[in-house]
Amino acid sequence: MFDLPFSIPPATQKTGLPPSFPTAVADQSLPFALTMAVQVPAAMMSGQARPKVLDRFASLAEAMRGAIDYAEHVTPDDAPQILAILDRDERLVLAGAASDGAVAWCHPVTSAAEARAVVREASALRAQSLRAADWREPDLAQRLRHRADLFDARLVDPLWRAFAARALQIAA
Repeated sequence: MFDLPFSIPPATQKTGLPPSFPTAVADQSLPFALTMAVQVPAAMMSGQARPKVLDRFASLAEAMRGAIDYAEHVTPDDAPQILAILDRDERLVLAGAASDGAVAWCHPVTSAAEARAVVREASALRAQSLRAADWREPDLAQRLRHRADLFDARLVDPLWRAFAARALQIAA
């Protein structure tokens, strides 16, 4: 798989974000982007799914606070949402699940061996979700896909692993 650069368009008023969440055009010079996945089946199948940028921040701490602010507008009835913080080179810095006013941050993997194990587990969960869909169990399939996404959220770029782990310790 090739690492092709792509541009992430800034969030606008048409994003469907809560009205109190800032949606103005973000300052592209800020190094951290708070994003969430766009679940458009056609884009996902074509490999062209791109994350939606919610806002940009000057520091990781500010981006984490922005994620919590976003999560305050997520209701229990909303589908689970994975928020990710990317650096200016679009490397994963930190990710977590937003639900009901909080963000459950995923602890980053600590080694390449652990990353391989996480990839294997996520792949197994996705295979199980396909079987559940074949058995006409859409709720189970959705839960399994979400668990796989949470495993994938641990795959922080090696450059950021120690820094992200330390940021989570400080935040706790």
